[in-house]
Amino acid sequence: MPRFATLSLAALLLTGCATAPLAKASFETPAAFAGTTPAITPAPSQGTAWWLVFDDAVLNDLTARAMTRNNTIKLAAAHLEQAQALIRSSKADLWPQAGIGYQATTGANTATLSPGSQKPASAHGLGLDLSYEVDLSGRLSKAALAAKLDAQAQDALLKDTQLLIQSRVAESYFALRALDEDRAIVRDTLAAYRGSLDVTQRRFEEGDVAEIDVARMQAEVASTEAQAAALDQQRAQVAHALAVLVGEPASDFDIATVAWSSEPWASAVPVIPAGIPADVLQRRPDVTASYASLLAAQKRVGIAKAAWLPTLSLTASGGYASGDLGNLFEDTAKNWSLTGILSQAIFDGGRRNAGIDYAKGGLDAAFADYQQSTLVALSDVEDQLSDLTYLRQQQTAQDQAVSAASRALAMSQSRYTNGSSSQLEVLDAQRQLLAIRRQALKVRAAQYQSTVGLIRALGGGWTS
Repeated sequence: MPRFATLSLAALLLTGCATAPLAKASFETPAAFAGTTPAITPAPSQGTAWWLVFDDAVLNDLTARAMTRNNTIKLAAAHLEQAQALIRSSKADLWPQAGIGYQATTGANTATLSPGSQKPASAHGLGLDLSYEVDLSGRLSKAALAAKLDAQAQDALLKDTQLLIQSRVAESYFALRALDEDRAIVRDTLAAYRGSLDVTQRRFEEGDVAEIDVARMQAEVASTEAQAAALDQQRAQVAHALAVLVGEPASDFDIATVAWSSEPWASAVPVIPAGIPADVLQRRPDVTASYASLLAAQKRVGIAKAAWLPTLSLTASGGYASGDLGNLFEDTAKNWSLTGILSQAIFDGGRRNAGIDYAKGGLDAAFADYQQSTLVALSDVEDQLSDLTYLRQQQTAQDQAVSAASRALAMSQSRYTNGSSSQLEVLDAQRQLLAIRRQALKVRAAQYQSTVGLIRALGGGWTS
């Protein structure tokens, strides 16, 4: 007994050696982002429902449907459910295990009985078995903690998946609205071209213009009709992609066309402050998941090292055994046993050391993944901030270009009416205005896309 106590104490003292050194996720975050937001009053934080800042009922409905029907989110939720089940499974190893069994045997031993006198004998047994492994090295508790950290990582990945789907729904929705506006611009221009073609056709019939003018207008009408059809095709593709995000069949999915100017968010792009880098790393669910996985990997190094420490297993059994079922519960049929096994690995051909090396490799990989996730997170924010800065500059220039092109078209039409210019000049002015208006819309739509991208890069919120 004293030797057993001494060995148990030594095992407890060695427990500290089984704990892997804490992986210091030391990463120097910059004091501020290089890109900044405009110095105006920012939009209020909406917590997790960040899309409410756009105040769009259709977008709100699409996002709500995606949160309940999107299959990627369902898959991430299933993985979380599995991880939570593994927590319960690993915690069960910390408790005693109990089982009960009944055994009935009938047979004869022909080697010890004379011929003609073999009689089958019966034996009955009813017993309760108990087993318990004393967690001397902390291996079982570390395994339970590692499973808990894995579940935390899966929970963060679920939140990251939800944020990804939310942002993709918003980006697809704004792309759809931009296509609707683009189609309206092209159709307005197409209507103007068709009106010019009718006028040119009549003037040709009257002998006022040459046939080449008619051919030019016909080519422009046909080219613009092709552009309109291409936009219809793009609109259908975006709607189908949005249907998949929402978790609905594309055949049954439809969103009514709405004018860009009628949308509640059309007057101004919401301004989202970037905050500070350290806050972003705390908010981003993908960074949180990487850090939880890093801690779990660190615990598994400790588990692998604990494989070299002694293990103490206690087993107990008790019950009844009798050759006659009627006497099974008599006092004379009682039996019981108690066993304690203290074992220590001495040689295993390098298997345990290989397990330690494998766990250390997993820790190194988890540390590299965490550092990479922090770099990507900071880069995502900087990308979106710089995009928004340059897009605002482009928008200012594009607005000026639209105004100038509109004046040029008005002057060309006036000159054409007065006979001071040809139809080709008017056509060039119309073509230029169409291209500039479409480009201005593209820049405006990109601002909303980048705003959604910034919100996702910030982890779905922007409150410091």
